[in-house]
Amino acid sequence: MSSSSSSSSKALIKTLIKNPTRIRSKHQAKQLHAQFLRTQSLSHTSASVVISIYTNLKLLHEALLLFHTLESPPVLAWKSVIRCFTDQSLFSRALSSFVDMRASGRCPDHNVFPSVLKSCTMMSDLRLGESVHGYVVRLGLDCDLYTCNALMNMYAKLQGMGSRISAGKVFDEMPQRILDGETMSNALSSGIDSVRKVFELMPRKDVVSWNTIIAGYAQSGMYEDALRMVREMGNEDIKPDAFTLSSVLPIFSEYVDVKRGKEIHGYVIRKGIDADVYIGSSLVDMYAKSARIEDSERVFSHLLRRDSISYNSLVAGYVQNGRYNEALKLFRQMVTVKVRPGPVAFSSVLPACAHLSTLHLGKQLHGYVLRGGYSDNIFIDSALVDMYSKCGSIKAARKIFDRMNVHDEVSWTAIIMGHALHGHGHEAVSLFEEMKLQGVKPNHVAFVAVLTACSHVGLVDEAWGYFNSMTEVYGLNQELEHYAAVADLLGRAGKLEEAYDFISNMRVEPTGSVWSTLLSSCSVHKNLELAEKVAEKIFAVDSENMGACVLMCNMYASNGRWKEMAKLRLRMKKLGMRKKPACSWIEFKDKTHGFISGDRSHSSMERINEFLEAVMEQMEKEGYVADTSGVLHDVDEEHKRELLFGHSERLAVAFGIINTEPGTTIRVTKNIRICRDCHVAIKFISKITEREIIVRDNSRFHHFNRGSCSCGDYW
Repeated sequence: MSSSSSSSSKALIKTLIKNPTRIRSKHQAKQLHAQFLRTQSLSHTSASVVISIYTNLKLLHEALLLFHTLESPPVLAWKSVIRCFTDQSLFSRALSSFVDMRASGRCPDHNVFPSVLKSCTMMSDLRLGESVHGYVVRLGLDCDLYTCNALMNMYAKLQGMGSRISAGKVFDEMPQRILDGETMSNALSSGIDSVRKVFELMPRKDVVSWNTIIAGYAQSGMYEDALRMVREMGNEDIKPDAFTLSSVLPIFSEYVDVKRGKEIHGYVIRKGIDADVYIGSSLVDMYAKSARIEDSERVFSHLLRRDSISYNSLVAGYVQNGRYNEALKLFRQMVTVKVRPGPVAFSSVLPACAHLSTLHLGKQLHGYVLRGGYSDNIFIDSALVDMYSKCGSIKAARKIFDRMNVHDEVSWTAIIMGHALHGHGHEAVSLFEEMKLQGVKPNHVAFVAVLTACSHVGLVDEAWGYFNSMTEVYGLNQELEHYAAVADLLGRAGKLEEAYDFISNMRVEPTGSVWSTLLSSCSVHKNLELAEKVAEKIFAVDSENMGACVLMCNMYASNGRWKEMAKLRLRMKKLGMRKKPACSWIEFKDKTHGFISGDRSHSSMERINEFLEAVMEQMEKEGYVADTSGVLHDVDEEHKRELLFGHSERLAVAFGIINTEPGTTIRVTKNIRICRDCHVAIKFISKITEREIIVRDNSRFHHFNRGSCSCGDYW
């Protein structure tokens, strides 16, 4: 190589060293490396530059080959390798390299610690992170912006890792720090406190610093503090970005403060960042939780790009607002446009199947879960347990529950409530006791489940024990749902006066729904006198309670008190109240068929009538006698029997039997309580046709098989 050529090469090398970002490919990096070797100028400094370039291009293998040729790598080389390990998610190797660097005698500078702290965070190694924090303080680097941001992020992410953070000791080591009285009196014992302390001691803060403290407060439920920090951020002339706003919007969802949420919405529109997918998803969620689902849809429709988070937000919003069909439709759209559903999507959409009792769709979603590799996700498994239970397949629900490696309070509660609703009260109580033995503390919902189980099988003494243990053992306050469950229990057991006194002496003011449970029991036990007293209580707090009006009309009719019934119906008419028609649904070939009592419009009605007439003859031979006491019309007995013949659940069961193979289980859902005569009739039908027939009414599941029902006629 000529001297002029050598001089030119060295000049080029110097230029590239000053501007390493000009090297943008593996080929160029290797050329530079080769030039160093050819000019015999590959010193530790130049080698460190080449290593830095390799790591910037994510060429870890090439960087390590050169790194390992150095006898005593300088700090720049260590920094590059540690950063590259971190960027490529090799966190354990990054931390090992940091330890090796210290062992070699090299003192890390401020450029090293952000990568090290990120690795501690991703490895969930809080103890090492605290040690690194202490080392940062001792080196006097605790004023560095990027190091402090990494510290804040670490404490924010690891605050819920289950061990108390001892960062107070770290702050005690800080030289020349004068902390206020509040700081001195409070040892830092939580992650958000540690985040706050790092933040307060930073001499300079950027938008990342503010976002971290705001997100930390929001995620810890400290909403007022989060909002205060947003205001302070503005006072410091630092403009909120998309991350800031997406952290703040969920606060308004929790507060249901849609007015302030709309102010944020207006701000992002003015700033032109309303199409940001994270902000959009937060707005969708905020409007949905404020029961403004139309606004959620509008925000979603204006998003230029929709990812799984934005889809999840709207799917969850539909479910939260009872729009289950829309939730399922949007989930299908999500799959169609190749947006891969994640665990949150499945956890959100499965409750829609549960509410609609759409077992075939639930099974399809279960298939998606298995193909997506989420079968070990505890949240999805809990949702599947709940879905199968509410869709009538308690066996499938129990199978999923039993194969779960870990059970939390949600999965326990789902299976306990599932068994309760299917009439397996003793099994539900046994599971509740097992949950306690496993060290899982029952919450409010778990107690609703076990009290419901006791109610459905008449375990009065056990229920009283559980009810009292809420306050005496677990320190939980009884809420309306628990009072309603006990009132329902006493009413089912025929202890009507005791139930009346119990509700009258509740710790909280009873609502119409609590009194309604007793009114239903009065109807079952035919106690019209007490029913009238209870109805007065209901109308005093809820003058337009449709259910109470209907039940009283039924009782007046069954007692032949037609004038009182007519008077109550006239009152309902004046108030514009219309009785909800009795409807039943059954799935067949991925389609839901609906039936309304007395409606003859279904295309299969001729075949349904033929089946019912034929089976009726066999039923009467077996001893069936129509119970017409529940017919609310002043007509003759023959007409009453005809009206019973057209009840919606009977039509749906008949449709299922004539359209399926022998032995197929029939699953029917009804929107109100199954009538007493249909309950008897379907027991006969299950015996004659040798079918299992599952009917879900608005209270529980009835499994009819071989002439008996799982409820034991106690419902």
